[in-house]
Amino acid sequence: MVLPPGDRGNFPRVSELQRHRLARYGIEGLNSFATVLYFNYLYFFMQARFGYDDRQNLALAAWLGLVYAVTAWQAGKLAHRLGYFNTLKLGFGVMIAGLGMGAESSTAAGQITAASIISLGMCATWPTLEAMVSEDETPALVPRAVGIYNIVWAVTYAVAFFVGGKIIEQFGFRAMFLLPAALLVLEVALTIWLQRRPLLAPGGGSLADTVTALPEDLNRPTPARARAFLRMAWLSNPFAYIAINTLVAVLPGVAAKLRLDTGLAGVVCSLWCFARLAAFIFLWRYTAWHYRFRWLLLSFTLLILSFVAMLVVPSLWVILPAQLCFGAATGLIYYSSLFYSMETSGAKSEHGGIHEAAIGLGNCAGPAVGALSLQFAARSPASGALGVAGLLTLGLAGLIWIQVTSRTRNRSGIKKVRAARRGIMRS
Repeated sequence: MVLPPGDRGNFPRVSELQRHRLARYGIEGLNSFATVLYFNYLYFFMQARFGYDDRQNLALAAWLGLVYAVTAWQAGKLAHRLGYFNTLKLGFGVMIAGLGMGAESSTAAGQITAASIISLGMCATWPTLEAMVSEDETPALVPRAVGIYNIVWAVTYAVAFFVGGKIIEQFGFRAMFLLPAALLVLEVALTIWLQRRPLLAPGGGSLADTVTALPEDLNRPTPARARAFLRMAWLSNPFAYIAINTLVAVLPGVAAKLRLDTGLAGVVCSLWCFARLAAFIFLWRYTAWHYRFRWLLLSFTLLILSFVAMLVVPSLWVILPAQLCFGAATGLIYYSSLFYSMETSGAKSEHGGIHEAAIGLGNCAGPAVGALSLQFAARSPASGALGVAGLLTLGLAGLIWIQVTSRTRNRSGIKKVRAARRGIMRS
């Protein structure tokens, strides 16, 4: 790992490598739990405290997605310049300040401002953590690091969503501010611990170089095709978050239709999170999906169908199986985006920033389309879901277009190479 300026120190024992990994994944898991507990229940809070309906919650989600999209890319560049540990401490500090403001604010405008500040701080954390868990690994070990990273945040995401409603029922909405703030303080402490124990092997190399490399990925295509898959993954991921953030923003309305209180809504509506976790574990162990277009195509199709089913059909017997499909689809799309970003990149924090900015674009676009659809077709309760489904269909068309044009160019390139070889042989 080439440590950013200010992050070098004494040579530690090789056994420190495992401690560092545990600490990094610990920070990641705590960050996931804290952000889910706050952001996923923010919409329940706005509904209960200020009477926000689906349209207003979607507008709020769109605004926070815009904030995240604009700043995440730059945050990835900041981590590359400022150093990972310094960037993390900055991000955690801003988030703690925003949570403190939210805990004391009694107005909707104050809560929106606080949520915006927390989003700004969060932008500095995820690209940095994505880079940290993979940059000290040998290229052959990057898929394993990405797999563990995905499983860790998916576990804590699902658990936070599952138990968050019960926590709020037991301690009140104030818990969604105070508990995340306490977890962030712990994250700062772990970050300082890591910063004081930088990983450098004797001679300045990475300790990961001493680890036996895994076999090369036999599915890896030509560099041109690999770049095409990176573009397809970068396109697919924001569309997955179009669906995810729209779903999260309208969950209070879905729960109301199903007559679920906040605690039960967290239990019932978190099933897709556990399905996504199962998908992450499967995709981590089974690597035949690498650079296979049919996997992306199937997941995108399932994403659209399950999204429409969950929001248009107000039946628990439809929503539960639809969540399984939705979780599996979003799992593969997210995993693909992060895997291709980390495997094909040099400046991992910058590529992590692009990955997160794409998520922010999806978080903004989906709720914005849903809110506008409800605004101009208020008489049709399903207009928001159908409007977002139309946007997702455009994404599917874009995915197919990249695949077709990429294969066409690849075949053309192969023909040119063969023709050149025949010309050389004849001469």
